Amino acid sequence: MSEISREILSVSDLNRAIASSLEERFDAVWVSGEISNFKAYDSGHWYFSLKDEEGQIRCVMFRGRNAQVGFMPQSGDLVELAANVGFYVPRGDIQLTVQSMRRAGMGGLYEAFLKLKAKLAKEGLFDAEKKRPIPTHPRAIGIVTSLQAAALKDVLSTLERRAPHIPIVIYPSLVQGPEAPAGIINALRNAQEENAVDVILLVRGGGSIEDLWAFNDEKLAYAIALSSIPIVSGVGHETDVTIADFVADLRAPTPTGAAELAAPRRDQLLQELEAISQALIQRVSQRVEREAQTLDQLTLRLSHALPNPDRMREQITAWQQRLNQAWLVRLDSWKRDQSHYQSQLEMLNPQRTLERGYAVILSKAEKTMHAVRNPKELNTQDGFEVRLAEGRVDVEFSRIGED
Repeated sequence: MSEISREILSVSDLNRAIASSLEERFDAVWVSGEISNFKAYDSGHWYFSLKDEEGQIRCVMFRGRNAQVGFMPQSGDLVELAANVGFYVPRGDIQLTVQSMRRAGMGGLYEAFLKLKAKLAKEGLFDAEKKRPIPTHPRAIGIVTSLQAAALKDVLSTLERRAPHIPIVIYPSLVQGPEAPAGIINALRNAQEENAVDVILLVRGGGSIEDLWAFNDEKLAYAIALSSIPIVSGVGHETDVTIADFVADLRAPTPTGAAELAAPRRDQLLQELEAISQALIQRVSQRVEREAQTLDQLTLRLSHALPNPDRMREQITAWQQRLNQAWLVRLDSWKRDQSHYQSQLEMLNPQRTLERGYAVILSKAEKTMHAVRNPKELNTQDGFEVRLAEGRVDVEFSRIGED
């Protein structure tokens, strides 16, 4: 009879009691495991399971929290979660409400990353109003990376395709290891002292958090923020995020993306020039037409107002001819100016110089390639690059004679 007299609970009441008991029993806990069945919904929330060899548990990470993770998890990733243990009443499932996530084994580095990020954000280094605009037509583009990096080849190939007329200056530096931050800072300092470029691409390929750790250096962050030259950061893959990305004036998802953001397309520039030319011709034609209409109106009024219509008509005709002639001369002058400007633009194209049979010798002796202007710079020890109208070749001189 004592069993029968006990209170009978509904399923919902029982689930709520279990949920309350779990919340009282567990504070926030750290849990490690492997992600499975990961799904990122349009709402921005993440749903997945965390498992190990003997069990699994459902997890949810809401949009406001997962925006701070810094990478996009995938099924199979080993992670460590800070979470609250809860009980989802409608379904009767125990689940973890995740507050933060980091890659397993990267706890110390990831915590250092978050700590530095919070510090620099508080100091205002990430503020949008401090970002410098990227020039749309740079006179030259600088690249800070390793000479052995695959990312350098991708960047140079992209710049050659999009804007072969823009000179490139490479400031080499280590991009991985304990000496890399100082090397990158020194390369940025060299670029600013030379003042030969209008924008700097800071690039390297993807890798683990340890591989990219040089770009999470605090001193490097300040060097980027204080740079007098705008910096485009293209570090790692699209899901990789570093402190350098937050401080830079513009963040690209990849090194190739950085090159595309910094270099205007030559064909687009020519299209813009043609559009300006057509607009100028149209405005001149409209002005001539308006003046002609005004003259016609004056002619009509004079023909009715003057006592000697034949004589005045002859004078008006002469004035009209003189005015038309003056406008034709003015129009021809504008057209000649336009043709002159187009010719000057074409003359400035270095490719035209090469097509006339000339070649450019570039020295590789120093850390930055530059055109050889003095015969004394030629030697038999260093390699040189010769650019011609239809390509480029690497050469080494076996003998150099002087007149």
